Amino acid sequence: MSLKKQFLKSKPVCKVTFRLTAEQAQQADNVFLVGDFNEWDEQSTPMKRLKNGDFSLNMDLESGKEYQFKYLLDGGVWENDWDADNYAPSPVGGTDNSVVNCNA
Repeated sequence: MSLKKQFLKSKPVCKVTFRLTAEQAQQADNVFLVGDFNEWDEQSTPMKRLKNGDFSLNMDLESGKEYQFKYLLDGGVWENDWDADNYAPSPVGGTDNSVVNCNA
């Protein structure tokens, strides 16, 4: 499973671990997480490459919302999360975006 969520009881936060496997990363040297939570900024949220070739990133997102996102590989290839909670039509390019549901 590439999306792991933890809901905090002390505040309205959903801690999400995004993980892109080495297979999904397609030999990419760098991967950025791009979505609603960072205004689709292609450079603001780099993921950390792990020793096994996977990429991972932890984010605190506001609970009670859904967020659309994609992974950007090497600045040119867009990849969905194979284990996303859902998919939604993208307003760009006629493809779908991955969705993470942060409703408790």
